[in-house]
Order: sequence, then C-alpha cells, then structure tokens
Amino acid sequence: MKIIEVKNLIVKYRGVPALSGISFDVDSSDYIGVVGPNGSGKTTLIKALLGLAPYEGEICFLGKEFSSFTKEKHAGYLPQKMSFFDQRFPATAIEVVVSGMCCCKKFPKRLSSKDYSAAREAMEILGIEDLKGRPIGRLSGGQQQRVLLARALVHHPEILILDEPTVALDPKSRDAFYLTVEKLNKEKRVTIFLVSHDVESVGKYASKLLYLDREIIFYGTFDDFCKSEKMSNYFGAGQHIICHRH
Repeated sequence: MKIIEVKNLIVKYRGVPALSGISFDVDSSDYIGVVGPNGSGKTTLIKALLGLAPYEGEICFLGKEFSSFTKEKHAGYLPQKMSFFDQRFPATAIEVVVSGMCCCKKFPKRLSSKDYSAAREAMEILGIEDLKGRPIGRLSGGQQQRVLLARALVHHPEILILDEPTVALDPKSRDAFYLTVEKLNKEKRVTIFLVSHDVESVGKYASKLLYLDREIIFYGTFDDFCKSEKMSNYFGAGQHIICHRH
C-alpha cells in the first residue's frame, strides 16, 4: 500500500526553484532515508509534505490529495533542531509525551486518563517508561529526544517524519536513537521518513535512500546506491562511497 505518492513536485522561493521535478512513492512500512548536501532541499521537502510550504505538483496520502487530510493526525513529526528544555521547564516527561494527543482533539483540548495510558504505552515501546515522572529539563539530550519521539508516536500516526533528529546528539546517543527508530520500523511496522546529512549512518538502517540535490539524484536501496555509476559520477572521480551495514 502506498502511504505517500509525490508527483512532479516543485517548490519555489521568490520564484527560484528549491525543488524541481520531485517524484517518488513511500510504501507502508518503508524506512526512507532522505540525504543530501546542505541546501539540497531536504527540509523544504518535509515542509511541502506537511503543508507548510506552497508547492506545484501533486502529493497524495493513502491515494487521496494530501491537503484533504489533517496532517497532525496522520503524521508524527519531529522537527529539525528541536530546542532542548531548560532545567526549570515545568513539565515531566510524560506530560510532554501526552501533549502529542492534542492534535487529535477539538477545542477545548482536555486530556483524559486514556490519553495518559497511550503516553505510557509509547514510552514503554521506546524503553523510557522509567523517565515518565522526571522533569524534562533534567534529562540528557538523548533522553529528551526519545521523549519527543514518543510524543510524535503517541497518537499512532501512519508515518513518522523525522527532520535531522540526531543533529544535537553525541555519537552514543545518536546510535541509540537510530536503533530505536529501526526497532519501531521492524517490530511495530511504523513507516519512517528520516532526513539526515549523514549517508553512512542512515544507510545502515534505512530500506531505501533518497539522495536529494534540488532534484532526485538517486532513489533505491543502499546497496544499489553504493554500486550506482550515477552516484560515482555525481561525487566525482576519486570519491569513495562508504558502504557498511550494521
């Protein structure tokens, strides 16, 4: 089943194309790693998928025009460079997670015991249930990022969209985060759309790589990426594509 279908997507800023001729599909339970150099349009693509940037072309979600959906209900989103919380921020980890249920409620957005049960379940899935009563500002960066991932997951979205989720993490926390996302994909069958500048790290886990540089340079498996003559030509003579699986 196709979760997302993108056809001839064009995004312009002040008349200048930031993305041009973008077409690809995301199948249910895919793990798509979106990679490319700085300024290649990765975050712009995310904004278009979430309806946060005007675009030309077509974006379909489960076979219907994406604009007809309430994005927050169907997509869990962890934005780029999410600010970490001050130590004095007046919320516990579970209060941050349960706030992710607000996207599914009409005003006034009252949270129920059922919502808190869903929050505990999301934290248990990610192995952070022991953090639920701790102030969010007193957690490490890696712990905070997993709490925010639980917040994106709590309402059971069809797809998780993660924009550079490890950019502020140390190597150990980064690897733990990638393993957590891989577990969600393989064991819970959550469809993942993850943006990163780090081809090697994403390539270890993603089922497909989408290499973007204002247009799609490559879309396929990591193994095919490593063998791609087109990518070798793109990187230039003498450049080595790192191809190690975990």
